[in-house]
Amino acid sequence: MQVATVKLTGPDYNKLENVCNQLEDICERTGTKLKGPIPLPTKKLKVPVRKSTNGDGSETFEQWEMRIHKRLLHIEADERTLRQVMRVQVPDEVQIEIELKE
Repeated sequence: MQVATVKLTGPDYNKLENVCNQLEDICERTGTKLKGPIPLPTKKLKVPVRKSTNGDGSETFEQWEMRIHKRLLHIEADERTLRQVMRVQVPDEVQIEIELKE
C-alpha cells in the first residue's frame, strides 16, 4: 500500500480549507484512510514601510503582513484514489505537493 503525503500551502485560508475538504470527500467516497489535515505553523511575512515619501516629517511606519497557511495530509492510497486526487481543482493561490512513499 502506498502512502501519499499531500502538502498544501497558500495565503488564502478559505481556499486552502476548500481543497482540504475536497480531498477528505474523495477519501470518504473511496474508503481509504486519511490522517489530517494537520495544521502546520502559519508563516507571517512582515514588511515595514515608511509612510512619508520624502526625508521630511516624522518617522512613522506602516507594517504590511502576509500569512502563509499550511496543511499536511497523509492518504493511504491506491491507484484509483490517486487519480481522483490529481483531478482536484486547485486555485492559483494554493500550492500542492504530493509525495509517494511505499
